[in-house]
Amino acid sequence: MAPHFKLVYFDVPGRAELTRWIFAYAGREFEDFRVNRADWPALKPKTPTGKLPYLEVDGKPLPESIAIARFAARETGLAGKDNFESARIDALIDYLGDAQKGLQALRAEPDEKKKAALKEEYIKVGLQPYLQELERHLEANNNGKGFLFGSEPTWADFALTVFVDNPAFDTTLLDNYALLNAHHKRVHELKPIKEWLQKHSAKA
Repeated sequence: MAPHFKLVYFDVPGRAELTRWIFAYAGREFEDFRVNRADWPALKPKTPTGKLPYLEVDGKPLPESIAIARFAARETGLAGKDNFESARIDALIDYLGDAQKGLQALRAEPDEKKKAALKEEYIKVGLQPYLQELERHLEANNNGKGFLFGSEPTWADFALTVFVDNPAFDTTLLDNYALLNAHHKRVHELKPIKEWLQKHSAKA
């Protein structure tokens, strides 16, 4: 019997959206448990690390969003065709983690004027080398006409797309990156992803 998966997070995309996409694309049934903000103080002491998300696998909790997504990808065949490809995907996920550090600085800044300046610097300067490298990586696989690895989507494609969908960015983010822009649209047009997004309206 297949294990029961219960993904626990707030009613926003955030750190759980990648895992939601993985399960949705694979057609893997899971309980998408969304926590009301008002209920969080009472729930927090009962969570594995005092943070969300966590995934229950037959009642056993697994914390940390990337560990959860990696586990989900392995469970659904989206983690690479062999160990080396899986390691390459892990490396790209780590690279995306580095790219996201600027977003963490934005969240930590309480002053709105400083936050706006940080955001502009991050998007126009700090993020650009990452986007350039991701464009090169995509081009190296089938001239950028498909996905990041091989001929089928992996969780790396979903991770990149969820990152670009962050509400901190506007729709012009990929205007100078034709391959990444086309890839972003390609992932959104995958039938299970498109249906998931239509069913669950995005929230900031």
